[in-house]
Amino acid sequence: MLILLGIAFLAGVVTSLSPCVLPVLPIIVAGSATSTDRRRAFVIVAGLVLSFTVFTLAGGALLSALGLPEDLLRDLAIVAILVLAASLLSRRVAWLLERPLLVLTRRRPSTGGSGLLLGASLGLVFVPCAGPVLAAISVLAASGEIGIRIILVTGAYAVGTAVPMLAIAIGGQRLTAAVGLLRTHAGATRRAAGVLLGVGALAIAFGLDQEITTRLPAYGTSFQERVERNSTVRRELRGLTGSGNALGADASATPRAPAFRGIKLWLNTPGGRPVSIAALRGKVVLVDFWTYSCINCIRTLPHLKAWDKAYRSAGLAIVGVHSPEFAFERVPDNVRSATTRLGLRYPIALDNDFATWRAYDNDYWPAKYLIDKSGRVRYTHFGEGAYSETESFIRRLLGEKVKVPRTSVEDETPSVITTPESYLGYARLDRFAGGGVIFDEEASYRFATRRLGPDELSYAGRWTVEPARIVAGADARLRLRFQANDVFLVLAGEGEVEVLVDGQRQRTVHVSGTPRLYMLAEFRRFRRGLLELRFSRGVEAYAFTFG
Repeated sequence: MLILLGIAFLAGVVTSLSPCVLPVLPIIVAGSATSTDRRRAFVIVAGLVLSFTVFTLAGGALLSALGLPEDLLRDLAIVAILVLAASLLSRRVAWLLERPLLVLTRRRPSTGGSGLLLGASLGLVFVPCAGPVLAAISVLAASGEIGIRIILVTGAYAVGTAVPMLAIAIGGQRLTAAVGLLRTHAGATRRAAGVLLGVGALAIAFGLDQEITTRLPAYGTSFQERVERNSTVRRELRGLTGSGNALGADASATPRAPAFRGIKLWLNTPGGRPVSIAALRGKVVLVDFWTYSCINCIRTLPHLKAWDKAYRSAGLAIVGVHSPEFAFERVPDNVRSATTRLGLRYPIALDNDFATWRAYDNDYWPAKYLIDKSGRVRYTHFGEGAYSETESFIRRLLGEKVKVPRTSVEDETPSVITTPESYLGYARLDRFAGGGVIFDEEASYRFATRRLGPDELSYAGRWTVEPARIVAGADARLRLRFQANDVFLVLAGEGEVEVLVDGQRQRTVHVSGTPRLYMLAEFRRFRRGLLELRFSRGVEAYAFTFG
């Protein structure tokens, strides 16, 4: 746990040194410089840490439960900063704000209260740059899994973010005191601070802060990559999210197969009745974790269908557990339509809450668990390939009942290393070049000025970057340096995507309807190149896959 807290703290420090923090720094400095009380800087930053932690973990759920708009707290925070700015610009406004407290306490309020309010307001409008630590926090918070560990990790991240801010605030306060501004020009200093607070609040309200940060060079990106994207961080975050080694991954162990859990809907069963591991005792069971927009999963399906056809009468039962990557894959009608389109006839369980996924400690799409007649996991395989080996295990477990020849389905697993699956939403965004990402609001982006490295991608134009998707605005473009035979992208909405490779136009993809997989490019031989996509406004993009 200490390692994880250290990682979260360091990740916070790194993000506070990135361009994303620049819009709030003038407000912190101005808010601290208006008082000679050395505690004020600490109070402001403490308010920021507290509100950021609480809002990140519970703000969305609270507003949803109350039926309030998601932007309400942010809007109130901007109003609060503007009110504080007005109190610095006008003594009458300050007197009106202080009057209720004077009546109640007979004392002039200290600067700590306004400092705490300012810090708490900043915590609601502060948008740090995306990284794996913040993504893990966001995903767990969105799923409602808030325990002491996630609270501590979020707090450590917030404290790490606050440390450089605190140092800058104290430095600004000491500089102001050293030159005697509050002694000789107290009124002018307060008014200047009020202007800074007001301008900062208006910039945040109108999205100008995002315009500024996206145009700044990404000077912290490479350091953030080294800090947050390594095996130690991934191992610790995996522990935080609760996933362990997949069931049966140890070939020497034969654990009992868990029951199917939390399944709300079954497809391809008589009357939609559920299937149970207990009822399948005496059969060989192949449990396949998949999701319908994953090209890696789709390439395995011809083999699964062939095995189902060849060995069902001999005692093989295949159960597909559909665990969604994206929100649109949670919609039963979408899964039902995909199941029909893909020609799947075996039972499909909709594992929208990942209860069965977690029961198997699974962490992969696709993943196969082969269960013997006594209900024990005897074989596992993760990803594509190994079809001959998997079929051999099926035949061995079926025993003497197998009277049919082996199936003959071409293995389409890529024989060379291709660009890995690339997610575009901030929750799982990786190998992104081009500076920070603005969460959940439309912002302007520019392509990275340097040459993209292998498998790196970059945005340009107006984009709204959400947890699982990006939504195109004006002049929305995307570049990706790829290596593959085929390039696919999950798209949705209404519009077009123009596809260019190494500057040469390939095709125009017409997008319509709910999210599904589209072919962008296919080549006769393995290709390395620069893909550029030009989107019409409103088109949604989710994830690339490659063949």
